[in-house]
Amino acid sequence: METGELNAILEEEDEIDLRELFFVLRKHIVAIILACVVGASAALAFTVFLMQPVYKSSSMIYIFSKTTTVTSAIDLQLGSQLTVDFEILGTSRPVLERVIEELALDTDYETLLSAVEVTNPKDSRIIKITVTNTDPQLACDIANSLANNLAARVAEVIDTTKPSSVEDAVPALKPFSPSKSKNTMMGGILGAMAAMAIILISYFSDMSIRNEDDVRKYLGLSTLASIPYEKSVEEKYDTVKVRKSRAKRNASA
Repeated sequence: METGELNAILEEEDEIDLRELFFVLRKHIVAIILACVVGASAALAFTVFLMQPVYKSSSMIYIFSKTTTVTSAIDLQLGSQLTVDFEILGTSRPVLERVIEELALDTDYETLLSAVEVTNPKDSRIIKITVTNTDPQLACDIANSLANNLAARVAEVIDTTKPSSVEDAVPALKPFSPSKSKNTMMGGILGAMAAMAIILISYFSDMSIRNEDDVRKYLGLSTLASIPYEKSVEEKYDTVKVRKSRAKRNASA
């Protein structure tokens, strides 16, 4: 057999397998939809009742102080390099420990550091401070305190006046996470995928012979003929068998 013919046969078998796969899944479409609904419902319930909402608040400061001139800005190399310095100072231990002390927080430096993000929006001279917390008011207070202490720390390090505040943080009205719609969708997808996996595993692990194709696939043999199964014939046979058995018992009695 030539290579081209062999490849054609293999491609044909692959197409048959894919078609078979489709019909197996379609046969159990009700179970797949039910698993999708159950998965989505479970994910939604878990999100609503077990997951704690998380809020974000942000404050912003401007890296130039009110007394900064163009000449001094050049001398101090204010710009992209200085914004990087601001980002580093914003998460430094002295600044965060001042925030902890000022707000009397029941936390330590490492825990607070994981909840703080200091960034520089592209092509700007603004430092944005974002705080994540399960309490929206506390997230707001930390963001404002951090902005104030960062500005004071910058004034100490650079020996200049305190940078200006651009925007104070306000308590978030809606949680940042978790997302009910996203989790519900993911739960439905996972439920449907789990159902399909179980159906396919059950199907392909079943080695029983059902038709001529199964004989060729599992036994490697060819069939000469096939006899269709008729349930009515079996029922008639069982009826006749029962009648003979009763007649035999009556005769013996």
